[in-house]
Amino acid sequence: MKATLVKSVLAAGVALSVAATGSTAAYAAADEDITVVMIVKQSDPWFDDMTLGIEQLKQDLGINVYVQTPVSGDPSQQIAIMENLISQKVDAICVVPNDPQALIPTIKKARDAGIKVVTHEAPDIAASVDLDVEAFRSEDFGKLYGEFLGEAMGGEGQYAGFVGGLTMTTHMAWYNAAVKLIEEKYPKMENISSEPYEDKNSLDQAYSRTTEILKAYPKIKGFFDCSVHGSAIAQALKDKKRTDVKVVSLALPSTSANYLKDGSIYKGLAWRPADAGYATCYAAYKLVKGEAVESGTDLKAEGYKDVKVEDGIAYGFAPLVFTADNITDYKF
Repeated sequence: MKATLVKSVLAAGVALSVAATGSTAAYAAADEDITVVMIVKQSDPWFDDMTLGIEQLKQDLGINVYVQTPVSGDPSQQIAIMENLISQKVDAICVVPNDPQALIPTIKKARDAGIKVVTHEAPDIAASVDLDVEAFRSEDFGKLYGEFLGEAMGGEGQYAGFVGGLTMTTHMAWYNAAVKLIEEKYPKMENISSEPYEDKNSLDQAYSRTTEILKAYPKIKGFFDCSVHGSAIAQALKDKKRTDVKVVSLALPSTSANYLKDGSIYKGLAWRPADAGYATCYAAYKLVKGEAVESGTDLKAEGYKDVKVEDGIAYGFAPLVFTADNITDYKF
């Protein structure tokens, strides 16, 4: 990914960028009867921001669109919500799966009932849904982790990578792309594990696993986390006074700002959850209306105004790179 492209994304700034181009009055009265539901992974600031985008979509279109949040990251919780929505005969279900493969039977049941199903962060099950919407190609995003960690470590030393869970498709794709780039570009860096560590989408787990790794590999010089809990890794390093170890992580400004500002996290990566939620639910709305989502379609959110559709996946281009200099520009 070219640096100029990343910079152009960062130039978009802090304002909520989701915005439909027409007024509610421009849509048919029948839209008021359309129900689109987004099922998120869990309750946290990331998905709170996604909810803001979906609330904006409701205001823009006048449709009944809302968020359902499972009580835990257990895939059975998302399945239970889907079953309930199927019984309610909603028009579309959008979901950010904790375990995409586990949802396939329920997705089939929903589609058999005439419900449109659109996913986000689940490109591996695109063949099982009506559409998958992605902020970017996973390989391009994953390379950023490897590039930035190699840069921070000076291209040398031991490192480890984290994912939320081994079943999380996009986390694994980012991890694999990062490791591949490091192997090719930074041959003097050594991955201490044959597979990523899991932080279970938990700050406590990320912290405890980091302290275990530090004890087992005292010469380690870097971590990257494809989950959003690099702040816990950074805190563990601070507590152990390991200022020599670099961290690159998926990051929330609300939890990572202080660590970026004091240098505990070298760089944070993300995309705007509000925009992703808006684009995903807008795509579902179009499908319910019988309208195609194809290359060139505008999904009305920043980074998704000219999507590229391949094999059932609509790709936007919406990466964000956080640094000590810009982190306070973002509020989610």
